[in-house]
Amino acid sequence: MDSGVPPGPSRQRTAADGRIPLAVVVVDGDGLVSHWSTGARRLFGHSKDEAVGQQATDLMPVAGALAARERGVAHGMYDTGVDLDLDPDIDLGTEGGPELHGRGSYATAGRATLSERGRDRLDVVWWAYPLIGPEPGRHLVLAADTAQFKRDDADGRADTRRISPAFALHAELPDAEALARRLPDILPNMGPAESNRIVAQVLELGYPALEFSHHDRVPVTPDWGVPKRPGGRSGVTEPVDGDGDPRRRAAPRPELDLEYAAVRERLEFLNEVSGRIGSSFDLARTIREVTSAAVPRFADFAGTHLRAAVLAGEGFPDGPPDVTTVWHRVWVEHNDEPGRWDDTVPVGEAISFPEHTPFFQCMVTGEPVLIPRLSEEAGDRISGEFEKRDLRPLINHRSMLLVPLKARDVVLGFMVLMRRPDREPFDGMDRTTGAELAARAGLVLDNARMYTYQENVAETLQDSMLPQVPRHMAGCDIATRYLPGTRLGRIGGDWFDAVKLPGSRTALVVGDVMGHGLNSAAMMGQLRTAVQTMATMELPPAQLLRNLDDLAQRLGELYLATCLYAVYDPIRSELQIANAGHIPPVLVRAEDGRAEVLDLPTGAPIGVGGVAFETTTVKVSPGDRLVLCTDGLVEVRGVDIGDGLAALCASAAHPAASMDQACDTIIRALNTHEGRKDDVALLMARLNGIPDRDVAEFRLALDPREVARARRLVRGQLLDWELPAAVETAQLMVSELVTNAMKHARTQRVGLRLVRTDALLCEVIDDEPAPAALLNAGRDDEFGRGLRVVSTLAREWGTSSSARGKTVWFEQALARTVRARSNGS
Repeated sequence: MDSGVPPGPSRQRTAADGRIPLAVVVVDGDGLVSHWSTGARRLFGHSKDEAVGQQATDLMPVAGALAARERGVAHGMYDTGVDLDLDPDIDLGTEGGPELHGRGSYATAGRATLSERGRDRLDVVWWAYPLIGPEPGRHLVLAADTAQFKRDDADGRADTRRISPAFALHAELPDAEALARRLPDILPNMGPAESNRIVAQVLELGYPALEFSHHDRVPVTPDWGVPKRPGGRSGVTEPVDGDGDPRRRAAPRPELDLEYAAVRERLEFLNEVSGRIGSSFDLARTIREVTSAAVPRFADFAGTHLRAAVLAGEGFPDGPPDVTTVWHRVWVEHNDEPGRWDDTVPVGEAISFPEHTPFFQCMVTGEPVLIPRLSEEAGDRISGEFEKRDLRPLINHRSMLLVPLKARDVVLGFMVLMRRPDREPFDGMDRTTGAELAARAGLVLDNARMYTYQENVAETLQDSMLPQVPRHMAGCDIATRYLPGTRLGRIGGDWFDAVKLPGSRTALVVGDVMGHGLNSAAMMGQLRTAVQTMATMELPPAQLLRNLDDLAQRLGELYLATCLYAVYDPIRSELQIANAGHIPPVLVRAEDGRAEVLDLPTGAPIGVGGVAFETTTVKVSPGDRLVLCTDGLVEVRGVDIGDGLAALCASAAHPAASMDQACDTIIRALNTHEGRKDDVALLMARLNGIPDRDVAEFRLALDPREVARARRLVRGQLLDWELPAAVETAQLMVSELVTNAMKHARTQRVGLRLVRTDALLCEVIDDEPAPAALLNAGRDDEFGRGLRVVSTLAREWGTSSSARGKTVWFEQALARTVRARSNGS
């Protein structure tokens, strides 16, 4: 590496500038060695088994980042600091010495000379970095032999120029990015998150460098002397002798180099796979990533099987698998000719594996199964366990490795890995690599499984809380849409509803609980139920919101929601609307197609308390469309809400052949922002109205003889509407309801109203507020059977009460031919 030193005598070094074998050691908070690299063994002469668990300062001359024991410092055992001369009298074997500790928050470096019986003196430079993490007090220590960088002068004498360890700021390095990419290679085997954290810390504290003079500073590039594949990043240095002295060169040992290369190859493969998998919580995508990562680098064929419960997102599987367990082949990847595996092992197939097969052994024991080479006999035996398929041409003479995909010691699936006969078979190292691959994949798979399960639960809960709104109600047609949010969990507090009210009226509701998640959804369910209950009490919209606000305050301080409540009267052709801090509705006029945002008093959100709500009356015409939505449709981060409302008006005014098409047009127009994360509720009502000719109202005196008159009035009106088939049933039910009203009414009048829509609606009104109730009439009882008759004959029936009295109503289905004739009259 060009260090930028001014021209001078040529430097003859045993290693390229800055490229040196490094010893890498990790020391825990007690000063004990927890990681001892091969470079450390070569440099200091102690094996990994001898070093791990021992005091670091008993094995290597590290000081400066140390809390010295008094005896060691007093005896001057270690001379530290970047400008210190070498001390020829240092003896590593002397008892006592400094120890690493966790109180330092900065990097330190030093240089020392150590001697040991049977070895030449060793001149060492080192760098120590405190590590941030769950285990306090740890240090990363790098050390190197300075003999690699000494040169001889023109007279052949040893150069006395001082070599000192130093730190270089990352931004000052000539090839900073390349050096930063090299740093993870010197770290122990650890997860990418911890590795990245340590690299960032090293770069922040200072990159290790060697200082040959005040103007000659070279960043250290680690090198282990391991041969690289073609295209590898690091160079090659000469191997060292077995006694650990890096200055005495030994004859090359190809078998050791090949072992190092094989280990490095597999570690690089696992590191690459770890970076590729887990990029999504989508279960199918995760399986494809895991399977595809193994081919062709590690295997020629890879097939992944999952338990049916895992694939369906039904939660964690119960118990260990057995011969009855159903597995799904989720993905297959291979580099054979296209289509070779498709018929025999098709993707998506559900299969149970026979007991006497290696597949069953893997999934039951939860351990990898290695078959270095499948003989014809073994392949024929395995193939014979499967009916209606011949596996022999595909598996015979191949090398097979089966690895389980586990999470929390439960087998979720397994991978089948195979190599062709012309490739080196799987060995013990491959078995370990495959098991590590499966362990990482199992963790990612379990995360995706849990996410899928939570998504399914959230969607089921959300769907169960959203009402099934009828498409047709008295005098209006309704269409709705709900879009879950893009946030994790996809569950929110938006809702809509339509409630049938007396007098052929319909309550239209849309609301939005503030926040997201299960709490918001649960609050939404409570408020929606409360609205449905209070709506049947015929409360004015403003009073209903006031009652809802009181309820929210009783439920808790954090209960906040916006709500828009509208009551449509198709006979009077009017809307009564009250707003509690919600997005205003849009009304599309049928006369000219113009869309307008209704100007309503905004009101405060539900749960604020102490705020009055106002009811606004809006006259409408048949064919007008009312659009209610939540803010997720019109509010986008960074975009003015006025622009969103204008876009809503424009899309709502767009001509459409049906209500569903009109809703889809709005969704397509406004749901295009990538920044939208909130859920969306949309309700559209076409206000058709009910013509006067389809409504008949009568007043009845408080006289038992009026019951017969009521039957005659019903008969006459139904015949006028050309509904003769409905006369007899309608007369019987009206007779029962009028009789009850005559018995309980307080004044001299009872009301009777008939409304013709797609069904016959009949309402009987009196001034007694107590609701009508079904009674259990005995065999000899004279009363109590009227509502039983109505409940049996009517399509629907109900009762509602207010301070002014009560209304009992029923709907009677009309024959299709009769209904078609009546609609054409």
